[in-house]
Amino acid sequence: MKKSFVYGMFVEGDNFTDRVKETRRLKMDFEHGMNVILISPRRMGKTSLVKHVQSQVDENLVKVVYMDIYDCRSEYDFYNRFAEALMKQTASHADLVMKNIKDFLVRISPKVSFSPDPAMDYSLSLGITPKDYSPEEILSLPEVISQKIGKHIVVCIDEFQQVGEFPDSLTIQKRMRGVWQLQRNVSYCLFGSKKHLLTEIFHSKRMPFYQFGDTIYLEPIPTEEWVPFICAHFAQEGKRISEPQAAQICEKVHNYSSYVQQLAWNVMLNTEGEVTDEILQVAMQDLIAHNTALFMQQIDGLTTYQMNFLRAVARGVHKDFTSQETLETYNLGTKSNITRLITVLTNKELIEKRIDGIYIADPVLEKWLL
Repeated sequence: MKKSFVYGMFVEGDNFTDRVKETRRLKMDFEHGMNVILISPRRMGKTSLVKHVQSQVDENLVKVVYMDIYDCRSEYDFYNRFAEALMKQTASHADLVMKNIKDFLVRISPKVSFSPDPAMDYSLSLGITPKDYSPEEILSLPEVISQKIGKHIVVCIDEFQQVGEFPDSLTIQKRMRGVWQLQRNVSYCLFGSKKHLLTEIFHSKRMPFYQFGDTIYLEPIPTEEWVPFICAHFAQEGKRISEPQAAQICEKVHNYSSYVQQLAWNVMLNTEGEVTDEILQVAMQDLIAHNTALFMQQIDGLTTYQMNFLRAVARGVHKDFTSQETLETYNLGTKSNITRLITVLTNKELIEKRIDGIYIADPVLEKWLL
């Protein structure tokens, strides 16, 4: 089913817009065996970009393997997800998957569950433990498989910041880097949704993954690129939105890709023929209401000082938090309290540091706070 606007999942086809420069650069990295670090705030379309490039590369030369490790909580959770993705995505059908396992993971007995619907996918559980294979053996799998199939493999790992949460994470990262940097037929694209954690993993000189690959910072898609996209999709549904109104959609959510698509969809749902300013306002309120439960969860447990700091930032205070006027106006406590507040709220991904100061990380959360 064709959708006018897509959010909450990766977008493809006609729903993917712009990113021409980033697509070209990432495709070149994939095809020339460069490791890539992709960093941006949430809701900026990292997964969609990676999936888009995956569809663009020549599969006769390059095999792209994608995995999401968001729910991995330990080292061997990761190794199982890693091996399962490699087994499934380097084979064209289930029989070849089983052959892959027999060839590369002979010491385990996998479990395969097929859906009753032949058109549906199947699930694979390998159950690898330290008794079966060492970490180095699992981490070496892409290189071994690449040599057998005669193709370069690009391993894309979404939510890579989870590795930083594993017990004894530093040792695990050293182990990964030590194996991966010696591979000649495999490259890696590492990205995720927690910008500050990824920045710590890849930009700190004391961390194993420092300078691991080409770092791409994904910026918001410019309004001038969004406007024709939004107008065209409205026209396809027999509805009309003016260019200034389409620009307003972008500006209201600071051009964050997922929010632009979600707000545009809200506007379309409320429009019979032609968009009005009142419809834009209602659609924005709907967007805020839709995310209220999430925002309530995000601020649950915050102290009074932490909430007051968020309100100060939402109301336009971006620096000079230790001034007596700001401390008193927003009840932020003492000057020594400010550093702790910034650290905690940054770690919770509620605020982010930019060149010109501190800002609310999520533009819709900012409006909700106001």
